[in-house]
Amino acid sequence: MATVKLLSDDELSTEARAVFDDIRKVRQSDFVNNFWRALAHDPKTLRRTWESLKEVMAPGALDPKVKEMLYVAVSIAHGCSYCIHSHTASARAKGMTAAEYGELLAIVGMAAETNRLVTALGVPVDAAFLVDAAD
Repeated sequence: MATVKLLSDDELSTEARAVFDDIRKVRQSDFVNNFWRALAHDPKTLRRTWESLKEVMAPGALDPKVKEMLYVAVSIAHGCSYCIHSHTASARAKGMTAAEYGELLAIVGMAAETNRLVTALGVPVDAAFLVDAAD
């Protein structure tokens, strides 16, 4: 259950409405999800978050589908059910297959296991893995 009311379009401030308009334009969809509706109570945070997300998730060196899959992996690690669902849907919309999703989950699970083992064992980082800051 939300800790704030999810604002309808009719309840938006002028500033929040402008951000929603941009979300719709960029995503080429009339749908604005509950995350943005919750953030709409604070238009400054809404705009900052949307602008940052647009920048980070824009096409770049990483393929947009890969970016969504990474978002899913981090969301799993952080236990954010909402982000797991929304970014899994987005990754699927960008072409993630069932086989890719299965591999992603296997990698996330394996990383979680080995991360805990190496932490519990206090394994020092191998010198060969360290990058010289001068390089």
